[in-house]
Amino acid sequence: MAIEQVVINGMVLGCIIALSAIGLTVTYRILNFANFAHGDFVTLGAYIAFLFSAILGLNFLAACALAIAAAALFSVGLDCLIWKPMRSKGASSTALMILSIGLAICLRNLIVFVFTPDIERFPLPVKEGMTLGGVVITPYQVAVTAVAVVLMFAVHYLLRKTSIGLAMRALSDNMDLARVSGIDVDRVVRYTWATGMALAAAAGILYGLITNINPNMGWFMVIPIFAAVILGGIGNPYGAMMGGIIIGLSQELSTLILPSEYKIAVSFFIMIVVLLVKPKGLMGGG
Repeated sequence: MAIEQVVINGMVLGCIIALSAIGLTVTYRILNFANFAHGDFVTLGAYIAFLFSAILGLNFLAACALAIAAAALFSVGLDCLIWKPMRSKGASSTALMILSIGLAICLRNLIVFVFTPDIERFPLPVKEGMTLGGVVITPYQVAVTAVAVVLMFAVHYLLRKTSIGLAMRALSDNMDLARVSGIDVDRVVRYTWATGMALAAAAGILYGLITNINPNMGWFMVIPIFAAVILGGIGNPYGAMMGGIIIGLSQELSTLILPSEYKIAVSFFIMIVVLLVKPKGLMGGG
C-alpha cells in the first residue's frame, strides 16, 4: 500500500481517536478519575445508531442524532445512580476507576445480550471511492473527517465561549472554590458527562462508518484512546486532539514495516518516547 494511502487512513482513524479522547480527557479533568467505561460508550453509540437505523428503520442521520442524545442521557442517569452517590461518600479516584471497569464489563455484556456477539454493519450502501493522485478516498472517510473536525470546533466553542464551558473550566481548576463562588457543581458535572459520552458515541458511529461494529470495538479502542490522552497531556482537550492524530497516524504507518497486530504496541512505544522527553505530554496537563 502506498504511503500516501496509509497517511489518509491514519488521519481518518486519528480523527476518530481524537474525538473520543477529548471526551475522556474532559471527564478526567473535572472528575479526576480514569473512566475505563469510556470505550464501551463508543460501542454503545454505534449500537444505538444501528438499532434506530437497521432495526427500527429510521433515517440514518436521525438515528445518529438520537443515538448521541441517548448516550448523553444515559450517562447523566448513571451519574445520578452511581457516580454522584460515590462522590458524596468521598470515594477515592482508585475506587471510581475500579467501578468504571465493572461498569464497562456490564455494558459490554449487555450489548452482547441485546444484539448478540455477531459483527454488524450500518444499513448504508457501499460507495465507490474517489481516486486522487493515486490515493483512494471513500465518501465515508470524507464524512468521518468532516464531522470529527466540526465536533472538535464545537468542543472548542463550548469550552471557550459558553457559560457552561467557563464553569467546567472553573471546576477543573478547583471544585471547592467553584462551589463557594456559586456554581452549581452537580449541574456542571452532568453537562460534563453528557458532553464526554456524546463525543464517545459520535466516535463509535464514525468508526462504524469505515468498518464493522462489534461488542468489543470500544474495549480495543480504549487503549489507543488512553494513549492519545496521555500523549497529548492528561486533562488537556487540545492535547487529546493532537495525541489522537499522532496515534492514528503511527498505527497505520507502522503497517508499512510491521504486521498489523503490532499497531497498538507501536503507538505505546511512541507515547513512552515522548513522555521520556516531556513527562506531562506534548501540551502539558490541562
